[in-house]
Amino acid sequence: MDNELLKHCTEVAQTWATSPVFDAETQAAVKAMLEAEDKTELIDSFYQTLEFGTGGLRGIMGPGTNRMNRYIVGAATQGFANYILKAFPGRTDLAVVVGHDCRNHGREYAETVANIFSANGIKVYLFESLRPTPEVSFAIRQLHAQAGVNVTASHNPREYNGYKAYWEDGAQVLAPHDTGIIDEVNAVRMEDVKWEGNPDLIQIIGGEMDWDYLQAVKEAMVDQDVILRQRDLNIVYTPLHGTGRVIIPEALRSWGFQNIHVVPEQMVIDGDFPTVVSPNPENAEAMTLGMKLGTRLNADLVIASDPDADRLAIVCRNSEGEWEILNGNMTCMMFAWYIIANKKKLGQLRGNEFLVKTIVTTELIRRIADKNNVELIDCYTGFKWIAALIRENEGVKKYIGGGEESFGFLPFDKVRDKDSPASICLICEIAAWAKDNGKTLYDLLMDIYLEYGFTYNKAVNIVRPGKTGADEIKAMMENFRTNPPLHLGGSPVVRINDFQRLVTIAEGKETPLQMPDRSNVLQFFTENGTKVSIRPSGTEPKIKFYLEVPGDMPTAADYHNACALAEKKAEEVLHDLGI
Repeated sequence: MDNELLKHCTEVAQTWATSPVFDAETQAAVKAMLEAEDKTELIDSFYQTLEFGTGGLRGIMGPGTNRMNRYIVGAATQGFANYILKAFPGRTDLAVVVGHDCRNHGREYAETVANIFSANGIKVYLFESLRPTPEVSFAIRQLHAQAGVNVTASHNPREYNGYKAYWEDGAQVLAPHDTGIIDEVNAVRMEDVKWEGNPDLIQIIGGEMDWDYLQAVKEAMVDQDVILRQRDLNIVYTPLHGTGRVIIPEALRSWGFQNIHVVPEQMVIDGDFPTVVSPNPENAEAMTLGMKLGTRLNADLVIASDPDADRLAIVCRNSEGEWEILNGNMTCMMFAWYIIANKKKLGQLRGNEFLVKTIVTTELIRRIADKNNVELIDCYTGFKWIAALIRENEGVKKYIGGGEESFGFLPFDKVRDKDSPASICLICEIAAWAKDNGKTLYDLLMDIYLEYGFTYNKAVNIVRPGKTGADEIKAMMENFRTNPPLHLGGSPVVRINDFQRLVTIAEGKETPLQMPDRSNVLQFFTENGTKVSIRPSGTEPKIKFYLEVPGDMPTAADYHNACALAEKKAEEVLHDLGI
């Protein structure tokens, strides 16, 4: 054991165990860590201060500097408030929007945030109860607030909570505000935090904002006639115990869908997520109850949103009538195809439209955009980068959609984050269009592969918790940079994109990469069209590998065989990477 590290953790923990700033419950829990023979929990809880990153905070709940608790939330909010006051000097009308999702301690943290902002003279619009992340983003813009916070850990496991920080455009903060806020947060001492709120500066909001948001979501609709013809589309929806429970069924009804069923066990608000192993719609297990209900009701499709309702998952019937879980690349590709094809058909394209995808998302979207003469822009992972492109192009180009492989999409520009209510409504419109043409979503997916080419996408997450895990992830990235693979899956690597150094390396030459900032991401491209992207997660203790492998699919009937062959090739690629 590192004695210096243990000494540091012990000193910080003793402060938490004795200072009157901390409540008795917190002090008792920290004393128990100090007295325990096994010091693992003490070190993991105190070896660092939970980093306020460019998107805010996310971590395991519990006492300690490296945990989510009201004190870390309070210090972060005081720093955020300090930055807002400096960024808008002399303003007497400053305002922020504060929301939360279904997670344990969510309301407590949200009220803590509201109290601290109000104690600093900033008006707070506090949602009356849990609300989707995209509605918080919308409310910031609608109320002309200068910033916002949503208390959520998105799709993380039940022991996590988090804190998403937003700026006045409704997007998560970017430069220069991100580093400015981080500097202010890092300068805050616990005794600096103004805990006592000003009730006169806290306004509760709810139903009226829901109405405005639902009206705005309708702007994502492409063709209402097809919905009206297929209003009886049989839809099963689950919120996975989260914030979509009221908003999403209402949104679907407002679009014209009338045959909506919900999974009753998962309509219950519960931060312990008792019906799933993890509330992540990327995990097939989370869709089990929805598919069971869908089978019983002979549904056309099953849809889920994650706890803060920014991501969505879709299950549709394949050619044998069995349930097929679509991954994020498939859904993003279908959104892009439908928006382009049907806006073109309805005469809604003017020639100045653009789509956005993240660098780790399928390259098939580029083929779709290029063939239809629609601009596609690549950006980093995270919707703040998509939001930045919307902002930069406002008044010049028309944003018509943007998404990422991790089950997030935004089909309109009134929100500046992933939006599952709008995306779920739109995917149901796409399913209605397919049904109107005698097809299913699965048939549409096959049509897209046949026209634009088949590729197979696979994501692998390697979890390494704690300080030792962080060190291991750092070492892995350093090794991939200094010893890049020469071949992957039997095909030579012909190009490397290093977004940390902002260079492309091909044929032994380096050329600059044009991106707005640096990011710790590596990409390898092979001669046969395989793409591998590697990035440590910014919100979880894991390193992510994204694989895209090309394959042959002469007919729709060859789909599963093409997937099986591509999966073998993907395993070869992972083996070559040492995974």
